[in-house]
Amino acid sequence: MKTTSVSEAVASPVRLGRLSIGALGILALALGALQSVVEPALPLLQRELGVSPAEGALIGNALLITGAVITPVAGKLGDRYGGKRVLVRLMAVVSAGGLMASLAPNLPVLLLGQVLQGVMVGALPLSFILVRKHLTTGQSHAAIGLVVALFTGGSMVGMLFAGPIAEGLSWQWMFALPTIAIIAMTLVVARLMPHDPPVRSDDGIDWPGTVLLSGTLLAFMLGLVTVTGDGGVPPLAVGAIAMVVAGLATGWVVVERRAASPMVDLRMLAKPAMWNACVLTFVITASSGMVLFLLPQLFAVSADGYGFGAGTTDIGLFLLPGAIAGAVSDSVGGLAARRFGARAVVLVGTVVTAATMLALASLHTAEWQLVLAKVLTAFAAGVGTTALLAGTATAIETKDIGIATSLLVVTRVIGVAVGAQIAGAILDAGAEPTTGRPAESAFVTGFAVAGFVAALSLLVVRIWKKGVQA
Repeated sequence: MKTTSVSEAVASPVRLGRLSIGALGILALALGALQSVVEPALPLLQRELGVSPAEGALIGNALLITGAVITPVAGKLGDRYGGKRVLVRLMAVVSAGGLMASLAPNLPVLLLGQVLQGVMVGALPLSFILVRKHLTTGQSHAAIGLVVALFTGGSMVGMLFAGPIAEGLSWQWMFALPTIAIIAMTLVVARLMPHDPPVRSDDGIDWPGTVLLSGTLLAFMLGLVTVTGDGGVPPLAVGAIAMVVAGLATGWVVVERRAASPMVDLRMLAKPAMWNACVLTFVITASSGMVLFLLPQLFAVSADGYGFGAGTTDIGLFLLPGAIAGAVSDSVGGLAARRFGARAVVLVGTVVTAATMLALASLHTAEWQLVLAKVLTAFAAGVGTTALLAGTATAIETKDIGIATSLLVVTRVIGVAVGAQIAGAILDAGAEPTTGRPAESAFVTGFAVAGFVAALSLLVVRIWKKGVQA
C-alpha cells in the first residue's frame, strides 16, 4: 500500500499556483501589447524611417508571417520537448526581437526584430499545454480563458498607449517597455512553473516545409513591394521574382506531399468544405487587411488636405472601438454559425463589409465615418472567419479538427498580410510626385478595391451552395 501511494504521488502532476497562472496571464498581456503597438504608430514609423506605405506595411506583416508559420509548429514542439521549456525559449526569441526593434536604426533591422517577435503566437498553445497538464479540466478552462482574455486586453492596451509612449518618449520605447515586461514575466514563469514531461512521438517536425513556406511568403511580400514601388522594375525582374516565388511554392508543395508528418496536410485542401472555407477566409481577411492598413494612413494625412492630421495617440483612440468590435465578434461568430449556419453568417458579413467600403470610398470626410467603418468591418470579418472555423470543425472528422483549424488560422493571418501589402502598394502607386503623400484618389481606389475583394466572397458562397446541392 505504501508503494502504491508513493507511485501515485510521483505520477500526479504538480498543480499550478495562483502566482504561476498570474505570471502566464501578465505574460500574455505584455505579448498582446507588443503585438499591437505597430498599428496606430505605422504612419509615425514611416515618417521616422523615411519609408513608403508599401514598405511600411512590411513592418506589421513580418510579424504576421512568422506567426502564421509558427502556429502549427509550436504545439508539436511543446508536446515533444515540454511546454515550459519551449515557452521560455520562444520568449527569449521574442525578447531579442523586441530589443532589436527598440534599437533599430533603419527598416531592415526593425523588420528582423518583427520577424523574431512573430514567434509570440506560439505562446498561446504552449500556455494551454501547461495549464491542461497541471490543472483539472474545470480549472484549465478558466485559466485558458484568462490567458486569452489578457492577450486580447493587451492588444487594446498596446493600441491605447503606443501613442503616448511614442510622443512622450520615442517610438523605440513602444517596443522596449512591453519587451521588458516579457523578460520579467518569463523569468517568473521559469522560476515558478513546474516542469511538464515531454510526450514521446514518432512524428517529426517538418522543418523543410516550415522554411519553404516562410520563404515563399516573405518572397511574395518583398516581391510585391518591389514590383509596385516607385518607378517599378523591368519586366525581366518581375519575371525573375515570379519564378522565385513559384519555385519556392512548388518546392513547398513537393516537400509537404512527401513528408511523413507535414506541417500542412495538403490532402485536407482537396475536401470541398476545407477548400471553400480556406478561400472564403482568405478573401474576407484580405479585404479586412486592406482596411486595417488604410484607415490609420488616412487618419494621419495632414488636415490641410483631405486628411485629419491625427497623431499616434489619436489614431489609437480612433481604432480602439474597432478592436473591441473584433474581440466581441470572435465570441459571437461561433454562436451565429450554430444558429444560422456558417454560409449565412459569411453572406451577411460580406454584404456589410462590401457596402461599408463602397460607402467609405465616397464618404470619408469625418472621423466618425472612419471609426464606424472600422467597427463594422472588424465585426463582420471576425464573425465571418470565426463562423467558418466553427462550421469547418463540425463538418469534418474529429481526427482532422486540429489540422483543419490550423490551416484556417494560417490562412486568416496570410489574408490580412496580403491585404495590407496590397493596400500599401495602392497608396504608393497613387503618391503625389512632389510631396510623396498619397493622393485622395489612392484612398478612394483602396476602399473600392477592398469592397470589391469582399464582394468576391459572394461568388465563393454561390459556388459553395452549388457544391452542397450537388
